[in-house]
Amino acid sequence: MKVIADLTVVPIGIGVSLSPYVAVCEKVLREANVEAQLHANGTNIEGEWDIVLGAVKRCHEAVHAMGAPRIFTVLKLGTRMDRDQTMDQKVQSVQEKLRGAR
Repeated sequence: MKVIADLTVVPIGIGVSLSPYVAVCEKVLREANVEAQLHANGTNIEGEWDIVLGAVKRCHEAVHAMGAPRIFTVLKLGTRMDRDQTMDQKVQSVQEKLRGAR
């Protein structure tokens, strides 16, 4: 089953700069061969359910390996069975409606 996820990983107990931890998670996602789009407060991920969730687990493992004693993660998941729809298609649908509203 395909899933579109929104992932935010917040290491706790490591100081105020999170970018090194975000970068290691982005690397994990690239290695997992999923579609990932970094945004200001997390990453959107698209792929097969087991691959996406396995990548999220590996993000936790990588961030802990960097010395983070705790991690707080927000994970939102969306699936649909009526048709395939990519992250880009979802955004494009809204943009088309905005263009029509002018």
